[in-house]
Order: sequence, then structure tokens, then C-alpha cells
Amino acid sequence: MSSRRVEILVALVLTALWGAGIYAGHANGHLRFLDRLEATLTDLRTLARGLQRPPDLVTIVAIDDTVVKRGGRYPLPRADLARVVDAIAQFKPKVVAIDLLLVDRGGGLGDATLARSLAASPAILAAAAIFPTASDTVATSSDGPLATLPQAERFLLPLAAFADHAEVGIVNVATGQSGSPLSVPMLFRTPDKVELSFPLRVASRALDKPLTIAPDHLMLGDRAVPTDTDFALPITYYGPRRTIRTVSAQTVFDGTLDRGTIENRIVVIGASVAGGGDFFPTPFDSLMPGVEVVSTAITHLVAGDGIMRDRKVHIADALAAILLPMLLVGLLAWRRSAIGIIAAAAVMMAWAALNLFAFTHGIWLNAATTLAAAVPPVAVFAGVQLWATGRRTQYLAAKSRSLAQFQAPAVQEWLARDPDFLAKPVRQNAAVVFIDLSGFTSLSEWIDPDTLRDLLKAFHALVDKTAVASGGIITDFLGDGAMILFGLPRAMPDDAARAVKCSVDLHRAVQGWLGSLPPSIRDQLSFKIGAHFGPIVASRLGGSRQHITATGDTVNVASRLMEVAAQHDARLAFSDTLLDAADFLGDRDSSLRGPLRTQIRGRSGTVTVWFWRDERQPRQAAAGADVAG
Repeated sequence: MSSRRVEILVALVLTALWGAGIYAGHANGHLRFLDRLEATLTDLRTLARGLQRPPDLVTIVAIDDTVVKRGGRYPLPRADLARVVDAIAQFKPKVVAIDLLLVDRGGGLGDATLARSLAASPAILAAAAIFPTASDTVATSSDGPLATLPQAERFLLPLAAFADHAEVGIVNVATGQSGSPLSVPMLFRTPDKVELSFPLRVASRALDKPLTIAPDHLMLGDRAVPTDTDFALPITYYGPRRTIRTVSAQTVFDGTLDRGTIENRIVVIGASVAGGGDFFPTPFDSLMPGVEVVSTAITHLVAGDGIMRDRKVHIADALAAILLPMLLVGLLAWRRSAIGIIAAAAVMMAWAALNLFAFTHGIWLNAATTLAAAVPPVAVFAGVQLWATGRRTQYLAAKSRSLAQFQAPAVQEWLARDPDFLAKPVRQNAAVVFIDLSGFTSLSEWIDPDTLRDLLKAFHALVDKTAVASGGIITDFLGDGAMILFGLPRAMPDDAARAVKCSVDLHRAVQGWLGSLPPSIRDQLSFKIGAHFGPIVASRLGGSRQHITATGDTVNVASRLMEVAAQHDARLAFSDTLLDAADFLGDRDSSLRGPLRTQIRGRSGTVTVWFWRDERQPRQAAAGADVAG
């Protein structure tokens, strides 16, 4: 297995362990900061889902500011509350749920009046659980299916005079760190007893069905109650305050209470007095009366439209916390380029869309845990990928710079695009230019080696600059000479013309460079150039270390033309074939001598040669007569 595959496998395993650890830590209550994030994401999903029309099952009779202004004080006197209960009871509701804590004694007559009213109506009263801290606690030493219930120190129950005539339910709600109620526990316990929640009591009485408490779920008749694993009912809000039908208790005192809002309905009496009742922030409303939160839970239980967050949903959350980060890391590893990033982003968007779709269709998949499981490993892996890519880019850049020292830019670029370039020999026409320093060997006998090296380096740099400027490729530096090829990486129509230009530019550049050297060196050196055009075979030569070169008769002729130039007191010799291909007839700053038909050493045929002279330089005395045609 390759090292990269091992690295990817290790990254996937570590990602899976991270996801499993995040899920387990949050499930066991150790990562409380995720609750705040989940509450925020839940609010956003609720807002994205939008307003919902609640099932018209519940009527809230609100003890509001109008009622308080009438009576002049809050809490409402017991006699007035009894009057409200009696008025509601005469219209035959399914149940009268009083979301008020009747724990203190009032006036004797008022308490007695309220007790008689409760006895004459299907009433359920609210009680409260008192916890040792600000948040619900769970006794870790307890065993059995009820071990996860919120354990209270005690229950704050209504006065016995009232409780004797009505059922009692616990009205506490479970809020997130933002203060918004997220769920309503259906069961509460103290060390010696278990009590039902207020909404569950109301729903059971309204449906007139038996309640069954199973080890892992609740049943109302033959219908399962969609609770969380700790028997808590998740809440999803229908809209802002008064989305659930609400009437003021003042209608009782005015005699305007509508029978249709009460008859055969669940009626919840609760406070919405500014500064006097419980208010909670929700996604739709910054101050939702507690009575409407409780009524929302009652509606969920009776209508069965609550959001699902049971054991199966938690299993899906665990799988998402493990598999989604692994998939994202796998995609980034699969493609280090933008394709991998786009694919990972698409998967994240698909997951977000699926999460929102599930929420709007009654399934509450945890978003915060999955994000906490996915974002850190993806960020770390992406960072490592960027770092590794940067290192690789630096390495490749260094290799490219190194290659550039040995290959012409055009060949380097071509090899980068096509590593198999010239893996098979290619026959084509090309122009070949040779240049060589004369007298360099004898000069090296007495000159300092460092000076000799600097001299040769300057000569090579000059040749390289001139060749590149003309679009030529130096295939070889032959000690004190060089071979320049025009026709790679592919043949061009102006190869011959560029070879002529390169030869002329080389002549002038080297002539000027020699003139800048000290006389002791300048007098020892000269140069010669030969250029020819014709068919070549371009290929790679060598074993493990290959170089690109050209072979064939054209190369041999170009090399021998340097000898011909030296024999005729010239420094630059063109073949007639090259000049014809370049359509070159000379220019006003130079002259051509020839043509000369001559034999080439080691070759049976003859070649027609022209000698180029730079007229811008002082004319040197000719060592021989002009050559006749």
C-alpha cells in the first residue's frame, strides 16, 4: 500500500474516532456549548419552516392586563378565578387546565368557592418541581428505564383543598442556554415518587385514553407519544403569541364569553400579565407567555403533530457524526484540486438541505453535533492538504528551476505537458547552428582555472541568451562550443529565418564580448559559426539520464561548416539550403560572399556555402582573394 493511501486511511480512522467522541461526549452531557449552538440552529430551522396553522383544539383563557386593570391586583382573587372556572365549565369543555400555582392560602371564602368550582368541573391543576440547581439534574446512580428522568428535590403542589378536587401535573419546561423552551419533560421524579407533566395529564384527560409508561416510550391509548429518549416532548412552535386561539378572561366578567371557543375543547387558564407571568423567548416571539408554551405541548400530544427525536433519530445523528466527516475528508483526499473542494461543499449543502427537510417534516436531526464532528477534522485535513500542496509546489518549482537549467523553456514546457515527448524518434526538417571558440584549448594551458571557468561561463550565458531570444534550443554545450536547434518542440515555417537571425546575432554578440576582454586573452581567442537546414531525427538519447538532441547529415554538415568558415578567413558560414529556406539575401549592415561549392570532410557530396561578414565592424585584411562563383 502506498504511503498516500496509508495517510488517507489514518485520516479517515482519526476522523471517525473524532466524530464518535463528539457524539458520545454530547450525549453524555459533557459538551454543553453544543446545546446553545443547537438551540440557535433550531430557531433558524423553525423560522425557515415558517408559520404553521395549529390544530384548533385548545383555547387559552388569558388573565391579561385587561383583567388586572379591572380587579386592580394580581394574582387574581380566588373568587374571581372561581367565577372564570364556572363560566367555562357551563359550556362543557373537555378539560379545564389551570396553569397557575395555587400553593398559597387566599381568603377562606375565596378558597372554598374555588374548591367548589373545581369539584364541579373536569379540572387539572399545575404543580412545580423544585430542583437543587438552576437546571434539571439526573441521578447517575439510579437504574432502570426511569433513571434519565429529571430528579427534583420535591414537588410544589396545590393546596390540598384544591388538589382533592382535581388532577395535578408538573408544569416545568426544559429550556436551552438561550432561555427558549426546547422540550417539556413528560415525567418527573423525586427519590420516592414519579409525577406526570401538566401537558400529559391534560392530553390524557382530553383524549380519555389510558396512559401507558413503557421502558422506552409512552402510549396514549394505542398511539405512541413521540418523546425523546429521556421521555421529554420536543417543542416546535407554530408561530408567535396568540397563534393558538386566545381569549381574555375579561370576557367572563363582561358576559361576552363565546360558547364556541369553549365547548368540547381543551381550555387552558393562564397568566399573560406583563411582569406577572412566565415569558420565554422563542423563534417567533421574544416574549411568549408560558401558558402558550404549555398549550403548544398539549396540542402536540393531542394532535400527534410533535417533532420526532426518538432513539432511531439519535442513531441517525450518531451515524451522521461519524460518516459525514469521513465522506468530506475522503472527497478532499480524492481530489486535492478545486474538484474535491466543490464535491465536499456539495455534500455539506446536501446534508444541510436534508437536515432542514427532515425538520420541516417532523424529524429533528441534530445539527450542532454533526457540525462539531465535521468542521474540525475537515479544516485540519484541508490545512494539512494545503501545507502539503505548498511543499509539493515548492518542490516542483525547485525541480522546474533545476530542469530549466538543463532544458530550454520551450522544451521544459512541452515536457511538463507531455512527459513522453520524443520518447519515439521524430523525423522532420530543422535548422542547426554550431558555434565554437577557437584558441580556447591553448589558452587553458596558462590561464588561471577560475578565470577560465568565468570566461567559459560568460560565453555560455551569451550563447544561451541569444539562442533563447531567437527561439532556438541549445541541445548541447560542447565544452567551448554549442549546438542550437530550430524546429523543436515542433517544426515552424520560420525555423530557417530564425536560425539565420540567431547566427548573425551570435556573431555580433561574441565579437563584442571578445572585444571587451583583456588583450592577453582577446588576442588568443576567435570563434566560428556554421548553420545548415535539412532533415534531422529528433530523439532522446541516454539511459536513466536522457537528453534531447538531433542527429543526421544536416547536423554533420552544420558542424563541418565551421571548418569551412575558418579555412576561408570567415567566422560565419551558411549553407545555400538554409539561405533559400530563410529567403535571406543579406542586409545593408552586412555582406555575403559566395557562393562556394566545396567538399565537406567525411562526406562524399559537395555543399554550396556563403560567408557572412559584418560591415558595421572595421574591415579586416583578407588573408586570401575573394572566392569566385
